[in-house]
Amino acid sequence: MYLSELKLWNFRKYGSEKPFDLNEPDLIVPFNKGLNVLIGENDSGKTAILDAIKLVLKTHAYEWIKVEESDFYRGSDKLRIELEFRDLKPNEAKNFIEWLGWEGIGKEATPILRLIYQVEIKQDRIQVTDVKAGMDDTGYPLNAEAREYLKTTYLKALRDADNDLTAKKNSRLSQILKEHEFFKKKSKTIDHPFEAQFKKLNVQIEDWFKTAGNEKLKKIIDDFLVSFTDKDKISTISLGDSDIKSILEKVSLGVLDQQNLGLGTMNRLYMAAELLHLKKDNWDGLKLCMIEELEAHLHPQAQMKIIEALQKETEVQFILSTHSPNLASKVKLHNLILCNNNLALPLGEVPNEENERSNKDKYTKLDKYDYKFLERFLDVTKANLFFAKGVILVEGWSEEIILPIIAKRLGYDLTEKEISIVNVGSTAYLKFAKIFLRQNPIEKLNIPVAIITDLDNRPEAKDNSFCKVKKEEKENKLDELEKSFNNTNVLLSYTSDWTLEWCLYKSETLSEIFKKSVSDIHSGTEEFKGGKFEENKFISKLRKDKGHSPIDKVEVASILAEKIENDLLITKENIEKDKKLEYIVKAIKYACNED
Repeated sequence: MYLSELKLWNFRKYGSEKPFDLNEPDLIVPFNKGLNVLIGENDSGKTAILDAIKLVLKTHAYEWIKVEESDFYRGSDKLRIELEFRDLKPNEAKNFIEWLGWEGIGKEATPILRLIYQVEIKQDRIQVTDVKAGMDDTGYPLNAEAREYLKTTYLKALRDADNDLTAKKNSRLSQILKEHEFFKKKSKTIDHPFEAQFKKLNVQIEDWFKTAGNEKLKKIIDDFLVSFTDKDKISTISLGDSDIKSILEKVSLGVLDQQNLGLGTMNRLYMAAELLHLKKDNWDGLKLCMIEELEAHLHPQAQMKIIEALQKETEVQFILSTHSPNLASKVKLHNLILCNNNLALPLGEVPNEENERSNKDKYTKLDKYDYKFLERFLDVTKANLFFAKGVILVEGWSEEIILPIIAKRLGYDLTEKEISIVNVGSTAYLKFAKIFLRQNPIEKLNIPVAIITDLDNRPEAKDNSFCKVKKEEKENKLDELEKSFNNTNVLLSYTSDWTLEWCLYKSETLSEIFKKSVSDIHSGTEEFKGGKFEENKFISKLRKDKGHSPIDKVEVASILAEKIENDLLITKENIEKDKKLEYIVKAIKYACNED
């Protein structure tokens, strides 16, 4: 079985000013069977989702988990959490017979388990309540035995792996091992083999202190003990009690032949130990592991290795949260859930199920070909778009280099505003933009996405004139695409000119320093020797005509950016009035929520 869906009412940031209505949850999150990774900027609600699950299911660790006043959405006195489990196998369903619901008819019917946790504040006190289960609105109390089968494994964000894996009373490691079937006693009257071996070792230690030469140490202790108490008191030296719990509290976990392990290695060792819960033979309960900020104390390569291993895991369901573009780029897109604008939206394909519970309108507009493309090209650099407050999609390096400088001249620091410029390296911007387009237009992400593009309408080779017919055709296509983004968070901003470089060359504000930048980079060529600049030769190089080496766009953009930064005569007013830069200004302002 796996956790298929979470619903929240008035839990932390997921709430509403409207009257409490069971038909209108404040949040619905569908989960995959295997890996689920919650992504999004800070305070987007990732931890709230994990904590809601933890409140209902509790964890295998001995920790106190309860509802606090801060868990209630502002001004509300009632919160509710519902968890739905599907794909219950017969050996799992037998643990919840009296609480199950059924979907389908006859032999095709499949069991569903729905948990309900509703808490209210009355007379300024939080009313303690039980977790219930059932398919009606209230359900029936879930007994302690059934709840044991639903406990989850949880790894908090700031994990103290060294402390938890060190031998001590009630250590986390001892708790993990004690719960494993390997250490379960088959009889209360017969020692576990591990206890029997430990008792033999204790006898050997006691005998060692009784042998000739060694008994002196024990005699000193006994003499003092008698004088402090009475003559019947005799000391014993051993490793302590021989019950399973006491033995395991003396156990530490490390790596063979390695000492003084770093935080990264200890963290990975800790995760491996915690997953022991979920790999028990004959376990008929839930196999769910939640990890908050998986990347904690891990370098990028270690993050990649772990997430790749988790994606291959088929027996365990994982729900993780992360702020790491490294992880986001490595995780398959359909395993990501983007938290934004009080929504948690899966980035996967629309489910195939033909039932109302599939929540198809919560998914993206990406198709299967888009997924194949993005999983190949969504690298670490591009994955930062998932954590941004605004996104600008560009087609090349020149735009990526120049845009931040122009933005600063306009008064916008893109870093300060947490705006990501994503260089898609081609005209495939639509595939990236569709990540943010939902099947249900009402569930709009609060992330403005601006696409910057051009017509790429190059001049004819003979007289260097532009073809009006081709220009109109390309403009019509872009106009259609622009209209398709109406009522979405995506803006298409394009120039009717050839390329960015052509716009810069024709710009009233930047033309002169652009030409100087080209001449600086290509001063060794015949076309620009001595700082000269001829339009026809520039066109030939920009068009990559035979016999003309192409413009080094990246180097030119780097020099130009430096010149813009140092030229105080280039003002905000000049840039805003410049018709050739209008499409760039429009995109920057939109991404910065200033349009």
